[in-house]
Amino acid sequence: MTTTTTYIAFLRAVNVGGRTVKMERLRALFGELGLERVGSYIQSGNVFFTAEDTDAAGRAALTARIEHHLAERLGFPVPVLLRTVDEVQAVLDAEPFAGVEVTPDVRLTVNFLSEPLPADFPIPFTSPKGDYEVIGADPGTAFVVVHLRNGKWVTTGSLFGKSYQGSVTSRFLHTTAKIAAAARKA
Repeated sequence: MTTTTTYIAFLRAVNVGGRTVKMERLRALFGELGLERVGSYIQSGNVFFTAEDTDAAGRAALTARIEHHLAERLGFPVPVLLRTVDEVQAVLDAEPFAGVEVTPDVRLTVNFLSEPLPADFPIPFTSPKGDYEVIGADPGTAFVVVHLRNGKWVTTGSLFGKSYQGSVTSRFLHTTAKIAAAARKA
């Protein structure tokens, strides 16, 4: 008997920098791959779907298949950070930001990683400008407190320095919770 699971594809570089893709089109592109119960949450590249439950190698192959299809159809690369809804819920349940006070100048971000942070990356880490703090990480996720400076915040591309070669995409903590809830309902 084949079992299925609900996955969430956190897409990087969608609907930023002139790379606009309507969610309806993204859902259709995922459907073209034979993925089922495809849904999305807001316009920032969060797509969920059901597919056959698989091991790490199978998940890597599914990720590569999605990335290839999106690049082919959209004309630009779209890194995909694929997680199960249960994995995302486990991150939320761990309360990685417990004790951090949210103010108008503080944002909590869950940063999905394609590769673990380098072993020599210090945690906790505060940026030289004091605009963000990496307060924790696991192999697939880093937890970052962002301090707005002049109403702006640091982008994900520069969070971990040049030694980090993987892909990163950030979601606010409250948005991550809403994405997980939407995926569970689908």
